[in-house]
Amino acid sequence: MTAFTLDVRLDADTYSVTDLALSRVLLMNDARFPWLILVPRRADCTEWLDFSTEDQQQLLQEQLRVMTVLQELTGAHKLNVANLGNMVRQFHLHIIARFETDLAWPGPVWGQGVREEYVEAKTHSLISALQRALT
Repeated sequence: MTAFTLDVRLDADTYSVTDLALSRVLLMNDARFPWLILVPRRADCTEWLDFSTEDQQQLLQEQLRVMTVLQELTGAHKLNVANLGNMVRQFHLHIIARFETDLAWPGPVWGQGVREEYVEAKTHSLISALQRALT
């Protein structure tokens, strides 16, 4: 059995927030969109179908928990949830807070403009708030 390792592209583009029972919670380094990613710590999983029934249920619970926290912290008009896997095959679930005033509204966030990296103080503040709410 292969050990879990975070995909190098996810690792390069995100900040680690916390680990839940199953998933690692990551913050996408793009200050334009409050954007979290859940990565179940299971090796060699690329689709929902690759997880046990118990892990599927746990992942759904964690998804709903993270959605609730992100909604409460941001006051988003809409939450976008997706697991595409076309660029990064390791299963990961995007949860993105969207606003009618954001750059990409009402379209998808992918391919819109240039990523704006978080400034250090804002990153620490947001990660701390997320950690308090999720643990």
